[in-house]
Amino acid sequence: MNRKGRSSKTANMNVDSELSGSVDSSHMDQKVSNKTFALFGNSTSVQFGNDNILLGEEPPLKDVELIKPLKIKISDHHISVINMIDFTKLPMGSVDYLIGQLMHENEISVFIYVVRLGQLTDADKMGLEWLQKVFGDRVFQFVIILFTYEREEESDTIIDDLKGNQLVKKCGGRYHTCNKTMNNQSEMRGLVSKTESLFNGNKEQCYTEEMFNTLGQSRENLRKVFNRLHMYDSKLRSADVLQVTEHVLESDESCAEEELVKNYLQKLMMMNYRARYIKRQENKKQHHTQPANNDSLEDEGDFFDMFKEMNLSNKGTSKSDPVHPMDVQMAVFHCADSFLKQLMVTKLSQCQFALPLLVPDPFSQKILCPLWTFRQINKSWKMRNPDNEIISKVQPVCKAKTPMVSFFRFGSVSSSKSQLMNSLINEKHNTFFNRNCQCSSKARLLMDGVVEIAWFCPSGKNTDTFNVCVAFCNLHGDAGANEEQLEIITKMSSVNVVLLQQLDKNDRSATTIQKLYRDDKPLIFLFNEDDSAVSQMRKGKYKIGLKDRNQSDVSEELKRAINDCLPYAASAMFRLEDLSKHSNIRVDEEDDEDCKRGKEVAQEMMKILKKKPLTEFKKSFLPHQGKLWHQWCQKNKELHRPEGKETELVISRKRTEMKKTREEQHGIPISDFIGLFMKQINSCDANLNVYFLKWLSIHLDEYTSADLSALHHKYDEKWSAVLELKGKDESEKLKDAQTELDRISKELQSATFGLEHIMREIGQIYESWASVKENKEGIQPSLPGLAAEMMISGFPLELMDGDAAHVPVTWITAVLDELIQKLGDRRVFVMSVLGIQSSGKSTLLNAMFGLQFAVSAGRCTRGAFMQLVRVSEEMKKHFDYILVVDTEGLRDAELAERSTRHHDNELATFVVGLGNLTLINIFGENSSEIQDILQIVVQAFLRMKMVKLNPRCMFVHQNVSDVTAGEKNMEGRRRLLQKLDEMTKLAAKEEVNDAECFRDVINFDVRNDVKYFAHLWEGNPPMSPPNPTYCENIQELKEAIISQALKSNGMSLIHLRERIHDLWEALLNERFVFSFKNSLEISTYRRLEAEYSKWTWILRSAMMKIENKLQNQIENEATHEPEQRDLQRELNVTGEEVKKSMSEFFGKDTDRDIMIQWKESFDIKIKELQESILRETMRKLNQIFHQRDLKKKIDAQKTHHENTLLEKSKELAIKLRDRTSDEETLKPEFDLFWEECVKKISRDSLPIKDIDILRDVNEILSQIYESVTVKACIENSNNVFFVPTYSCYVKLKKSSGNTVKNVCTAAKEKFGSILSKEDEAQIGDLFTDVIQQTEKMIRSLNISKMGYTISCIQHLIDYVKTRITEYEKGPVKYVFKNEFFIDLVLSIFKRANKLFTDQHRMFIEANDPVLYLMKKRGEYYSIFQKYCQGATSTAIFAEIICQKLKEPIERSVYKHTARDLADEIRINCPSLNENRSNMEKHIMKRLAEEENFSAFIDYIYNPRDHFKDFIRDEVSQYIRDEFGISVQPKLDENLKVLQQTIMAAAHESTELVQVNRGDVDLWLKSFVEKLSDVLIFSVNDLSGVTLDVVDFKLLEDVIRTELPSVMSLISKEFSAETFDIKLDVNSRTDEILIDHLCQCCWVQCPFCKAICTNAIDKHDNDHSVPFHRVNGINGFYNEKTTNLCTDFCSTLVLNSERFKSSNKWIAFNDYRRAGGVYAKWSINPDLSELPYWKWFVCKFQEDLEMYHGKTFQGDGEIPFEWRQYTKQDAIESLDEYHSPKQIIIRENNKVYVIRE
Repeated sequence: MNRKGRSSKTANMNVDSELSGSVDSSHMDQKVSNKTFALFGNSTSVQFGNDNILLGEEPPLKDVELIKPLKIKISDHHISVINMIDFTKLPMGSVDYLIGQLMHENEISVFIYVVRLGQLTDADKMGLEWLQKVFGDRVFQFVIILFTYEREEESDTIIDDLKGNQLVKKCGGRYHTCNKTMNNQSEMRGLVSKTESLFNGNKEQCYTEEMFNTLGQSRENLRKVFNRLHMYDSKLRSADVLQVTEHVLESDESCAEEELVKNYLQKLMMMNYRARYIKRQENKKQHHTQPANNDSLEDEGDFFDMFKEMNLSNKGTSKSDPVHPMDVQMAVFHCADSFLKQLMVTKLSQCQFALPLLVPDPFSQKILCPLWTFRQINKSWKMRNPDNEIISKVQPVCKAKTPMVSFFRFGSVSSSKSQLMNSLINEKHNTFFNRNCQCSSKARLLMDGVVEIAWFCPSGKNTDTFNVCVAFCNLHGDAGANEEQLEIITKMSSVNVVLLQQLDKNDRSATTIQKLYRDDKPLIFLFNEDDSAVSQMRKGKYKIGLKDRNQSDVSEELKRAINDCLPYAASAMFRLEDLSKHSNIRVDEEDDEDCKRGKEVAQEMMKILKKKPLTEFKKSFLPHQGKLWHQWCQKNKELHRPEGKETELVISRKRTEMKKTREEQHGIPISDFIGLFMKQINSCDANLNVYFLKWLSIHLDEYTSADLSALHHKYDEKWSAVLELKGKDESEKLKDAQTELDRISKELQSATFGLEHIMREIGQIYESWASVKENKEGIQPSLPGLAAEMMISGFPLELMDGDAAHVPVTWITAVLDELIQKLGDRRVFVMSVLGIQSSGKSTLLNAMFGLQFAVSAGRCTRGAFMQLVRVSEEMKKHFDYILVVDTEGLRDAELAERSTRHHDNELATFVVGLGNLTLINIFGENSSEIQDILQIVVQAFLRMKMVKLNPRCMFVHQNVSDVTAGEKNMEGRRRLLQKLDEMTKLAAKEEVNDAECFRDVINFDVRNDVKYFAHLWEGNPPMSPPNPTYCENIQELKEAIISQALKSNGMSLIHLRERIHDLWEALLNERFVFSFKNSLEISTYRRLEAEYSKWTWILRSAMMKIENKLQNQIENEATHEPEQRDLQRELNVTGEEVKKSMSEFFGKDTDRDIMIQWKESFDIKIKELQESILRETMRKLNQIFHQRDLKKKIDAQKTHHENTLLEKSKELAIKLRDRTSDEETLKPEFDLFWEECVKKISRDSLPIKDIDILRDVNEILSQIYESVTVKACIENSNNVFFVPTYSCYVKLKKSSGNTVKNVCTAAKEKFGSILSKEDEAQIGDLFTDVIQQTEKMIRSLNISKMGYTISCIQHLIDYVKTRITEYEKGPVKYVFKNEFFIDLVLSIFKRANKLFTDQHRMFIEANDPVLYLMKKRGEYYSIFQKYCQGATSTAIFAEIICQKLKEPIERSVYKHTARDLADEIRINCPSLNENRSNMEKHIMKRLAEEENFSAFIDYIYNPRDHFKDFIRDEVSQYIRDEFGISVQPKLDENLKVLQQTIMAAAHESTELVQVNRGDVDLWLKSFVEKLSDVLIFSVNDLSGVTLDVVDFKLLEDVIRTELPSVMSLISKEFSAETFDIKLDVNSRTDEILIDHLCQCCWVQCPFCKAICTNAIDKHDNDHSVPFHRVNGINGFYNEKTTNLCTDFCSTLVLNSERFKSSNKWIAFNDYRRAGGVYAKWSINPDLSELPYWKWFVCKFQEDLEMYHGKTFQGDGEIPFEWRQYTKQDAIESLDEYHSPKQIIIRENNKVYVIRE
């Protein structure tokens, strides 16, 4: 507020009069001489300068070691000014030294805190806290605040602002204002006057070195405690404390001092109250006992002298006191973050220990109320109402209103206050630590001034000490020295109990005691020096003597006195939350901004909730998880578990209903409650979100606990009534009671409302969005990330919805994907737990790992939850996290209608299948309950055995009466194993397995895998602490679990995600073993296939390099006929690498137990592959070797023509050399010469004719079959690749007799239905193999180099004829008609026609003399010019070499580039970079986009060739698209490498000749040899060329000069258009990839023609495919109709519909019984929806009907729902179901892409 018209001076005076009441004006004019001022604060509040009266121009902290007081004089006052500006920024270590030095030299009259005028900031508050921390609480009586301003008018606004300021109040209301330049004499005089008043008010006392040293000694002792515990300047985080370490601490009662904190925390986290009783281990010297000097006593004097010596000896012993246990606790508390503090206090409460309520800071003494730490604590008790009925209550301690009894003492007393309090609360347990407790010591430093609180909770029995819940507060230390704490607790208490040595009116605490006595509040005096019994001094005032009295008598009297007082204190009820109203203490919830903000948002959400009754919460605020979600789950189960015969029409309708349900679910608006929740989570940082989530959970528990408790009480009463009625014959009453029980059960379900239900709602919002794909406020895609962050922060995530008994797979998958994105594909060790309801599973897990599974009243776990547990760095070499899966109890009586045996089996199978280790929790010794759970568990493990999963298990038998009895436990183990064996036999019968005992099922050691646990409680609740033996049992179990875990590598998160999906899908199908085994094995096999593909590519690549090198050597005649052992030796190097890789893969993979079944077969496959590629390479090389001599003739003719031209051009050049060198003259002469020579060569050579393959084929066929009919067949032949059936091509073999059977078969032959599906498949296999072999034979003909003759065709036709004849001789009942052979041959050659033609064209271009020489014209003219210009023979020879090298270089470059390109495309081309399934997806996409029915038919009936064509198209497209980016650079790089190789060969050959004085023949021989591995170039290429070289250095130089121009010419010809043409047929990129990608299984499903996706040809295991097709596509139709089938194989195998095979009717669900091809197929029941083939049938319905001659009508009618699919839906479905999952991981600023 700006008050104009007042001077600064006046304003200051007015402020002084209002706020500075302590300033005495009578002393204003007294001299202040030789006083010392210490100025501290922030340098931004001061302007240094020569005119600064107080500080001068010395900058702050210029040289801290040399600071000396500045001597100044103000109005005759001599002052020393110590400049401590910015000291708050210095490290505490240097501050201590500096302050100590200053205090040694000075006594400080006043501390002046310089602060910038304005609104006070947190930094300003911290300045005073720093002062308090360094100088102690007493410093505040010497402090005055000096506010500085820049403009005078600023100070006019200060009066009202500063009156109520806490900072000013803390300094006694003392302050002054001045300009920040501090150059105003009047302002400085005013400051000095105020400091003089302060000095006089302090009775002229200064802050002295003694005060500082006293404080320093106290601080030093505190620091020593923290240092001894290794806690000084350290911060403990809950995440670090809870992480699992490899070495669990021993459970000994003593440990090294540096281990005290770790040991304390570990025991406390496990709820072991012995955490406070850990001894420090003594070293040997401390334990050593001095031996006596003599063993005999001569007289009595020696006896007494000995004791004197011992006493003197003990006095001289130097021994440090052990750290007090409560100092350990408080040190941890002070160093803990807020979450660890909360966890600590929660665990202390569980241990029935007193909790820190008011905690002074050990250094600043500022009092903290850690209210946040109490928020998760609930207390339960029972008490009787006026009608003597027992009432149960559960309340959060922060909210509970109870009477409070405060205990405190004045002075030092010999009796233990804490021990006396323990006798009131629990005589058998030390609720408050006291001097008589184990490990107590005198050296207690951190407890003085601490107020602890504990509650007595009655049990509703007559033996209860108090009938109501009572809080007890204990102020530690002398109450007189802790006045603030005393004031707080006495004000809030109902009864005060004070302990005194004796009452003395002269005692300094007498005034306080008198005040308490006069107060109306009940007061009980306990006199240490009085021995009288209890007496009432007046109403509500009692005294009790303690001296020489029995402790129990005193305790009883005190109990009676307190009970007498409590009725008077009914109005003074204590509530923990009310402590936050006290202004002179800090409250942690208010200090932490994140905590404060989190609370505010949680309260906003609770305001929304409170608008509705509790039982309507879910319906109103969580609608997505209600009726519609449950309907969808039910329909999904019905879909997967069909009853009877269900057609695709029925299945489609069910899917439509499910989709409609999802649409309705998606249409529900997001409630305000959930909207606010998502907004908060998405907009805040992780720390604030953790606070928010904890607050929300706390508020929800608070709000629902009372109602839930009441509902449970009602349920228990009604359940008891039902049990009573069951024993009577009162059916009507029983029915009514059960109806009422069901109603209460539903209310219970509706009223249970926690964080898990909120996350379930978010999961359903996401799932409905994922199904409909329509954004709702645009937030759905981010929801899984929200849940992933919560998991990382330590919150559990619901894995199975306990109410719907369903796993939300879409949601869980999305969350795990996000988790992988955030953390990377980490490895987790999965530990699950199973047990009967309320057997303490969640309590066990929470105690063992410090988890947060709900265990409060009315909050039993439903479904299954998973939570991440961090592990230490040393354990991360095995796995990165432990994932704990907690489950609902088996045999849940509360919800019996849904907790059926089936549900229990389902749940058990699910969690056992997930876990690497499963804990089976057994409670008590009820034999029927134990038998039930064992049967469920054994069946689950048997199922795992059958699907080749090998989890481990441990049995935890809780609540065993005597866990120490070894013999009894061994007998218990024997009986358990006997029972397990019995259950195994029963389960084996049910699962059709031959297991005889439990060890047949699982690796189980009954001695080590069974743990016996003591009772959880040591006594009877609610006041009993946990049993320490139980806690030790937990520790032993944890050690055993870690030991097991370290033997495992866990599983990756990706693998976990797949496992969850596969397990649930298998459970839905109700044929778990069949379904899961298949899906798991297929998934595992796919990964093995992917690795196999890599191994085979490595071997093929290695062999291609070897082959290329040897091929060059053979053609160069640099080697003899190739030998297999040489090839084998070179390939073995790569083979060993592959073998090592295989061994590692099979040894380390997480599914190695499943994979091991294929190891041997894959070893054989790899061996066979090596032999195969070895044989194939040998065949090729031998072919090249044998073709070499034939090719020599062709090459010799070319060389002869070339050399003839060369010599003649040389002669012409010599003639013309002397006449002219003019280009215009030379060119015509050369042209004339060239034309004459070419004409002569053309006349002398036979021309190469064009070819017509089909004409030659017809001619040969006509020679074989001379009849007119056959000729007509040739003219009207069909393409065998596209026929729907082979029946028209066969006839039955002749058989004798005229039997009925023969008549039937004749009729079948007439009507064209001879062949069964097995026959069709066999012919298809023959057809496929013949095609494959003939293709290889055509490529091996090497027509581009060897030329074409009709014998090539004859050889191929003979081969086809031989294969057909051999097949007919086999065990088949039919033979082929001539038409089959004719159509097959013609189909093969029509397909190969282009290849023959292209190869022949290449042969003509390379070998037709005219064409070939025309290409060489430029080269010869260049040499001709050189001759004319007088070039030396050496230079000419060098140029000839370069020209001769051009063609070999070009060929080599293209070959190498094709191979490199194949490697690149295999990695980078999306359609070819993975497995065959991925390629098929791209093929199907292209087919859908083109909408060409003929192409579809080609793909369906001739898949191998369709795939090959696709690969060729993709490679061509890739080359076109990437030519400039990838292909050209590769060509250039290979060209460059060859150039370097050639130059190196030339240089080395020159050196060789020079050293050996050789001739040109030696040079040429060496040059060719060095290039023989990389180029096809030999000495023969230069035969006929005159070799008269004498200057080899010149030869090398000319080659170096001319070679780049040759390379440049080659490079200029590089283009996307010519690249394909230039490649040799056997070196083409597409052919390399075809060889690699198409060496796989091509067997097609006998029902729908889907292609087996196995990557290995002739594999041992069953054929399979991820998604089958509509059977009607393959012409499958319903018997006795022409109706094409609309079912899928994978849905048909779910029911008992039948099909006909070999005249037998076979049920689809038993299809393998049909034998033959059917028996070799694994068709999984699968209801996954793939719209692609449904769209295809609708789109091409008419085409399909025309093709098959049948219709989609009647029972083959196309479901209406299919017609809703668009082409886009079809294509998108391929992405969803065929593509591998891609997960992007960001780690260390790098991005990784993981593909499954």
